[in-house]
Amino acid sequence: MNDVSRQHHWEKVYTTKGESEVSWFQETPALSLELMELVGAMQNSGIIDIGGGASRLVDHLVSRGYQDLTVLDLSAAALASARSRVGERASRVTWITADVTTWQPSRTYDVWHDRAAFHFLTERNDQAAYVARLRRALRVGGHAIIATFAPDGPERCSGLMVSRYDANALAATLGEGFELIDTRRHDHTTPWGAVQKFQFSTFRRARDG
Repeated sequence: MNDVSRQHHWEKVYTTKGESEVSWFQETPALSLELMELVGAMQNSGIIDIGGGASRLVDHLVSRGYQDLTVLDLSAAALASARSRVGERASRVTWITADVTTWQPSRTYDVWHDRAAFHFLTERNDQAAYVARLRRALRVGGHAIIATFAPDGPERCSGLMVSRYDANALAATLGEGFELIDTRRHDHTTPWGAVQKFQFSTFRRARDG
């Protein structure tokens, strides 16, 4: 899927479904917040949420006093929904409408967070493009928190095929220079009660590679 058709797909999702009508909805992203603490994120840390969409992670981070937040998603509708929900505090956040595989980072970050965006990239060239942006945008010594469907998780989501990973497979895909420091399985319950198997892996950017 090229970036134009990918954007069209997600704009359709976010303009036809409510926030809690998508399988990945979380009222409270508890594990993501826990992993932010694990990597030592401070209130002045540069944090970017990749594929943040209408996720409520940004609400919680703003409420906890984080001051350097960026949310990137290829759906303008999703970001508009999040901005509206966050309200007057939305001005404290940088909102970027872009496809991560073609995005040109203009700065570096301390924490790269991605819950369920990377696993939609099933083609090697898209995966490589993602990793190239990760290397450019995450400072050496920074941390990447990446959640994907686990090997026993769903094969499809939102009508699209996905790539499933365990921690070792994800580490191999990222390549040299990323040190796996934490991995854990997570059972996500969808708004309609189904259970999806995820894995959350946290990496430290050890060096340029």
